Amino acid sequence: MRRIRIALLFGALALFALLYAPQPVLPQLAGEYGLSPGSAALLVSAATLGLAVSAIPLGTLSEAVGRRKTMITSLVVAELLGLVLPWVHSFPLMVGLRLVQGAAVAGLAAVATAYLVDETGGVRLGTTVGLYVAGTTIGGMTGRLLGGVVGDFWGWSGGVLAVALLAAVCTVAFVALLPSEQRHQRKPLRWGPLLGGLGAALRDPGLYPPYLVAALGMGSFVTVYNVLGFRITAPPLLVPPALAALAFLAYAAGTVTSALAGRAADRWGRVRVLLTSLAVAGAGLLLMLPDSVPVILVGLVVFTGGFFGAHSVANGWVGTRASAEARGQASALYQLAYYGGSSVGGVLGGIAYGAWGWPGMTLLLGIWLALAAIAVLTSRHQPAPLR
Repeated sequence: MRRIRIALLFGALALFALLYAPQPVLPQLAGEYGLSPGSAALLVSAATLGLAVSAIPLGTLSEAVGRRKTMITSLVVAELLGLVLPWVHSFPLMVGLRLVQGAAVAGLAAVATAYLVDETGGVRLGTTVGLYVAGTTIGGMTGRLLGGVVGDFWGWSGGVLAVALLAAVCTVAFVALLPSEQRHQRKPLRWGPLLGGLGAALRDPGLYPPYLVAALGMGSFVTVYNVLGFRITAPPLLVPPALAALAFLAYAAGTVTSALAGRAADRWGRVRVLLTSLAVAGAGLLLMLPDSVPVILVGLVVFTGGFFGAHSVANGWVGTRASAEARGQASALYQLAYYGGSSVGGVLGGIAYGAWGWPGMTLLLGIWLALAAIAVLTSRHQPAPLR
């Protein structure tokens, strides 16, 4: 169990460092290529879109070829593309490479939870998934912080390269430590039975609340982090880019709350903890409204903690709710919702910021979080799954 947790911690570090590597240098990229915030955010949205559309095929394929093989192959390919990206100086080509990179890394993102459930037997799943999500927050924070600081001195390409090198070290550790499957029974590569599992995951109404939390919550989260750099480096705040990158230290809040929320859900129930987490995220949004850097940073910490608490619980919900034959596909559907929300929500949120400023964007994100909470409340009336 301990080796699995450590290996997946390194995998999550590499995954999220690579996936969001351009985010802290979006203002530099926008300046170099003459882009609006919404257009520059395509570098983030392209990768999450690639991940979203590849999650189901790779999650389904893992049932036949093995979860470990799928995760390792995906991460290695994504890392190779991450090392190539800093040397590309055509924005459309960068967007295309990011799309492929996101598709590559989908094999790890879509399969990790199913691997955890299989190999741990579901014992203390909320805690275990919470620790995995904590790893994703550390990867996201470290990659963004490193990229932002290095990018301020050596340009956006230097920042992206530094993140790729960090991810390379984590990828080597992940490959070396991840144990082979002991409990997962591979299925023959016959798409009919495998797609039957996908159908079972789609037919279970009890899985829709966590899917909606993933889509709406992640859309809100990636929007805030995409445009935050534009807001605090522009008048009236005028924070230098290297110092602006320190805002990504707020990810540390997610590292703590994702693990705590997983344990709390095991003890007090996922609905109660999810609703509390979404309310905390909404409070963080409101705190970020004033044009004061200290207040914005406090709000960012609160918002980040609330979001990752909700994500941790929703992710574990899917693993426990889905039947054994649909677990891989249900996990992949969650990733489709999560990264689809990131891709679409990030673009829409960037457009809202460009059109209405931070207050208008905040209103839109607040509506998204409220809809997620309503979806969770409806789960109280869902029957238990048939096994």
